[in-house]
Amino acid sequence: MKLDLKPVPEFRRAVFQDKEELWQIIHPIVQEGGTYVFDPDTDEESMMAYWLDSDKNTYVAEVGGEILGTFYIKANQPDLGNHICNAGFMVSKKAAGRGIGKAMGRFALEEAKRLGYHGMQFNFVIKTNEKAVNLWKSLGFRVIGEIPEAYRHPQLGMVPALIMYQKL
Repeated sequence: MKLDLKPVPEFRRAVFQDKEELWQIIHPIVQEGGTYVFDPDTDEESMMAYWLDSDKNTYVAEVGGEILGTFYIKANQPDLGNHICNAGFMVSKKAAGRGIGKAMGRFALEEAKRLGYHGMQFNFVIKTNEKAVNLWKSLGFRVIGEIPEAYRHPQLGMVPALIMYQKL
């Protein structure tokens, strides 16, 4: 069942109590493969420890009190490289194609600026994940590199990953 996503999602910082709802979004995406590097058999405890780790600012996108997406922002590198951030995004399967990802991307770019970052870099966008590549390009990211045979795609075999960047 697809949801009508009007009004626009509201964003807030994720809290530990969100972990069950977050797992319901993250688990099917990781299990399916094709978009993230996580092992499809990653367990809930490990995944939530990663997604909600203190090295990240993790957020949720809610519509009508229901979490339909989540993302994090974190420093891409420590110390002298910490002015460039990295981010990861996941949208609930039931909300796919409804603009949640784009809304999260726009909010994340503004939030990253507010947090003091100078740029946002994605280190590993699977090239065959055309929805993600097109989304990030539509939000002003450009491809600055390609890593050949970087990802073991569950259906396509070895595929490239892109490095994408946007100055903030």
